Amino acid sequence: MVKDLFERIQNNKGPLGKWASQAEGYYVFPKLEGELGPRMNFHGKEILNWSINDYLGLANHPEVRKADTDAAMQFGAAYPMGARMMSGHTKYHEQLENELAAFVMKEAAYLLNFGYQGMVSIIDALVTKNDIIVYDVDSHACIIDGVRLHMGKRFTYKHNDLESMEKNLQRATKMATETGGGILFITEGVFGMRGQQGKLKEIVAMKEKYNFRLLVDDAHGFGTLGKTGAGAGEEQGCQDGIDVYFSTFAKSMANIGAFVAADQDIIDYLKYNLRSQMFAKALPMIQTIGSLKRLELLRNSSEIKDKLWVNVNALQNGLKERGFNIGDTNTCITPVYLEGSIPEAMVMVNDLRENYGIFLSIVVYPVIPKGIILLRMIPTASHTLEDIEETLAAFEAIREKLVNGTYKQIAEQTTVDVS
Repeated sequence: MVKDLFERIQNNKGPLGKWASQAEGYYVFPKLEGELGPRMNFHGKEILNWSINDYLGLANHPEVRKADTDAAMQFGAAYPMGARMMSGHTKYHEQLENELAAFVMKEAAYLLNFGYQGMVSIIDALVTKNDIIVYDVDSHACIIDGVRLHMGKRFTYKHNDLESMEKNLQRATKMATETGGGILFITEGVFGMRGQQGKLKEIVAMKEKYNFRLLVDDAHGFGTLGKTGAGAGEEQGCQDGIDVYFSTFAKSMANIGAFVAADQDIIDYLKYNLRSQMFAKALPMIQTIGSLKRLELLRNSSEIKDKLWVNVNALQNGLKERGFNIGDTNTCITPVYLEGSIPEAMVMVNDLRENYGIFLSIVVYPVIPKGIILLRMIPTASHTLEDIEETLAAFEAIREKLVNGTYKQIAEQTTVDVS
């Protein structure tokens, strides 16, 4: 007997979906309203927002807003029509690619419509069934989904663990010798949940011993790390050792889109083999011209990044001084680790939002281990030191309630009111 395909879906909503009746509209799929920035509205109340990736505060920068508006007025949302290869290619796309390549110190770059889609397609294009992939076990979902398309062998190494990296490179080397293929090593410049930089310098050094090519997803490093903002590779002094550099516009650039940068011959190959771009409409002019303005500000307004790091240091140092565990983050991403169940976490976040006006992201199992609550904050250049002091005071208050069992008692007795 053939089962109804939807039977499993109807009976098992998944590890996150099972909480939908309590969580949707409040903990997940929340509606934040008003101008993008530190102060927005949620459920009719003003909240202090630590949950948007507008690192440099460019979303509402007047020059950015004008560039976006002017592009919309001149070209509308449709232009250009068609894929780049067929009818969607413009001088503005070329200009942005050239400027991005120069900014991240690579020979060439190619635009992507979306970061997630782009990374999946890059991995698919770079490897054949004879090649071996080695990647971090904590890689972003876009990397994992790209690796799933791979018809050859792949190995994961323990997160940021040099010994595990080398062990798996040895395995990959042996396997590639048998298949006649090569090795693609994938890591991230910054890991988005915990905030650690990938060990790029050490990985690049391994090239002296092992023959592999390095692909780095630097979505959170681009614009925030390095002297010029060129990312984690520049920060660690090993940008030249990154063979394929990837980043998105959805973080520091406050936009939609992404790019990949590498040697000219690699980009030439990807232009003709990236299925996600070959068979998709070109990035619209609003995003393309808007990104040119954003990149100009990244290059010429270093004070924006300086302000970001003043806020990052104030928030992270303040949390550590008050005894909070923020792990070993060495980037803007600020995680706070607490012990507790998912129901306790929901009560606590409800308290933060309703009684302290603090809005942040909550991360629970299966993204992190059971029994751990991760409160993830993204400081931006738009936040103020007063915002940080207000947040630190709220954190001291909620920690006491978590420790003394207040949240556990509420979670056991009631369903959290998210009306």
